[in-house]
Amino acid sequence: MSGSSPRPSYAALLRIPHARRTFAAALTGRLSYGLVSLAMMLTTTHATGSYAVAGTVMALFGAASVFLSPARAALIDRHGARRALIPMASLYGGLLTAFAVTAWRPGAPALAIGALAVAAGTCTPPLGPTMRTVWSRLVPDEKLLQRAYSLDGVLEEILFVSGPLLVGAVVQWAPPAAAVALSALLVWSGTLAFVLSPAVAGVRPATGKAAHSGRRRPVGRALARPVVVALGVGLSLGAVDLLVMAFVEQHHHRTDTVAWVLAALSLGSALGGLLNGAVDWRLSPGARLPLTAGGLGLALLAAALAPGLGTLTAAVACAGFFVAPALTTSYLVADAAAPPGFRTQAGAWVNTAVNAGSSGGAAGVGLLVGQMSLGWCFAISGAVSLTAALVSLRTAPTASSAPRASAAGREVTPEDAEPSRV
Repeated sequence: MSGSSPRPSYAALLRIPHARRTFAAALTGRLSYGLVSLAMMLTTTHATGSYAVAGTVMALFGAASVFLSPARAALIDRHGARRALIPMASLYGGLLTAFAVTAWRPGAPALAIGALAVAAGTCTPPLGPTMRTVWSRLVPDEKLLQRAYSLDGVLEEILFVSGPLLVGAVVQWAPPAAAVALSALLVWSGTLAFVLSPAVAGVRPATGKAAHSGRRRPVGRALARPVVVALGVGLSLGAVDLLVMAFVEQHHHRTDTVAWVLAALSLGSALGGLLNGAVDWRLSPGARLPLTAGGLGLALLAAALAPGLGTLTAAVACAGFFVAPALTTSYLVADAAAPPGFRTQAGAWVNTAVNAGSSGGAAGVGLLVGQMSLGWCFAISGAVSLTAALVSLRTAPTASSAPRASAAGREVTPEDAEPSRV
């Protein structure tokens, strides 16, 4: 484990032994997730000729991938990253390859395509939560860990923006199934390089009292706070994507304008994430958690008042400025709240909350659009994040039970301060 840098910075973070190699391998595998959804949807549509089938297949794949994430993360905590990730990645990559082969040409049976999609989603390797667990072991300094999580979040968002562009490039010269096969190759090769890194050797199975402690309290009150905030952020973001599309259509702008407005959201998130990681905050992550969610909510309330495209874009960019900080802070609080043997699962719960919220937000606002004005719909999406911020405030731990910093810069709860658990 590396020592703390006298000047915590992004450069210092990447100078930690094995950090660049490990992070690059994890990002390679996670790029697969940036392109797999669009690739599978195009492949299913090409094979079956039905948008309804494609939508159903993607819903099943997404549900299996998102909602089983904590269970897969539990396997990482229980058996170690190396023993658990290689079988997962091999199964996931193999099933995606089988999906691509089955759906390569039109006329493939929808039932077989759906079954392979569900099976693949069940095996999705939790590379993001595992990488954050590796960061927490590599980086003993809390300020540097904040930079690690911020950089991780910003680059993950870039992967999800660039993934569809890569799919677009592939389908120019090959069937969409080729992009699914590429996704399988990326996740398997990236995961293999990741688990072979010396840094991942530190992510070992929990044993003894630590393992039993993790089973007794998988989600405590302290962990519920970042999960609630992540859920609120996901619900708001899922709503915004559809609302921007409806706003552009209602104001008779060109359809491609939607991409530019959402790009402003992503740019704001990237800038906010990098700034959040670079600042030496006086407030603890737990104190910042409701502020970031509240900032997102207020920006979306401002979007509700936008009279035109320019002001809407500015408001959406401001909302994005709070997205990455809110999620980064959620991961920090979850990491601090996690009992021994539960760190990867804690990150997976936050990850699941934001992804499930995003899907739920899109579905929920889809029912509201047409029933009320877009201004009210934006206001409701902002109110969701504000509510999450208020819930986070109300469930904040008291002084006697609040996490306190350990000598290594981590926060530990009083019951986790036993010498046998250090």
